[in-house]
Amino acid sequence: MLNFFNRNKNHPNGEAAVSPAPQSSMTHPFEIINNYSPLTAVELELYSSLREAVPVIDAALDKTVRLVGNFEVITEDKKARKALKTFLSEVKCTGGNRGIYPFVTTYLNELLTYGEAVGEIVLSSDNSTIEALYNASLKDVRIAADRNPLNLIVCKNDGNLTPALYQELLLPTLMNPVPGTVRGTSVLKSLPYVSGIILKIFDSIGKNWERVGNVRFSVTYKPDANSAAVTKKQAQQIADEWSKAMRSGEVCDFISVGDVSVKVIGADNQVLNCDVPIRHLTEQIVAKLGLPPFVLGLSWSTSERMSIQQADILTSELEYYRSLLTPIIAKICRLFLRLNGFNDEVEVKWDLINLQDEVELSQARLNNARAAQLEQDILNDYHSSPVEDAAVELEDKLGIGENE
Repeated sequence: MLNFFNRNKNHPNGEAAVSPAPQSSMTHPFEIINNYSPLTAVELELYSSLREAVPVIDAALDKTVRLVGNFEVITEDKKARKALKTFLSEVKCTGGNRGIYPFVTTYLNELLTYGEAVGEIVLSSDNSTIEALYNASLKDVRIAADRNPLNLIVCKNDGNLTPALYQELLLPTLMNPVPGTVRGTSVLKSLPYVSGIILKIFDSIGKNWERVGNVRFSVTYKPDANSAAVTKKQAQQIADEWSKAMRSGEVCDFISVGDVSVKVIGADNQVLNCDVPIRHLTEQIVAKLGLPPFVLGLSWSTSERMSIQQADILTSELEYYRSLLTPIIAKICRLFLRLNGFNDEVEVKWDLINLQDEVELSQARLNNARAAQLEQDILNDYHSSPVEDAAVELEDKLGIGENE
């Protein structure tokens, strides 16, 4: 329990005075979000802070990476297919992992967060095969344009932008590049301002509950005219006894003589309802991230038809992310096949995003089969009785039948 009595010795009557605690200049722990300036260069610390500060953003990006799914690389040569399968499952990756999937997931994670990603193919000591796949940190490198603006090169971020060696082994990717520049666009763009507001609300809620859980009291002593000379001594005694009563490990009563009143600080204030503004701000964040609310565990009211449409929209988003990863995977596989003396023609085939897609494709094939069978039956009936069909057709032309 803090000492709530700040005694001012210069006060003429020696009464206890209250001094407010100095307010921190930071509204919440992630101050970099408040200092966000739009239309500037990619800020790595800003986007990292967003993922750390707002759990729904971090969860959405992680789920998006997992929803992209797995893939397989198809080649015509059986020996090449077997060697390539072994390579994709055993190649070393960043962090001591093995297999190309940890490399691809980290690559996509960087791409979604910062709008840019750089990978590197590490060859063996004798340059005979691929030894490892490395995810480069964007703090150490920077993507730039070659003399041909359509070609990307990776430079060392040493202030001089020195091009790195062996550019053919580097794997740069930009997501939604800004026209006329060599800079990608993060999925988190336009979220810092909204996230800053929601963090202020969360920080205020935390401070309010800290005050509620650790109640502050206001003890006021109103001396009469005859005891004005000993006011300072009495105020000091009340402060000491109150402090002992509140800091004791047991429940204690506070007894005083005179006009003494005790009130809870902030008990008369009404806490603002934050459900509606937090809901509106979260809707803006979820709309930008492109995931249906139910995927993030948000139980917002929605119909079954709307959920299906949201799932279809999510499928199109994941297909776009796959289109960014496919050239990177194909380049790695082609280089491995060439180094091992195989034909470098490969095809990256992604798995279906979910079981619902497979069910819908099966239902579509079933409907097409039924339609084809029905058309065949009609044609068979038509060819089996041409005279009768011709008579019916003539009656239809002449208007005979129903008119009778």
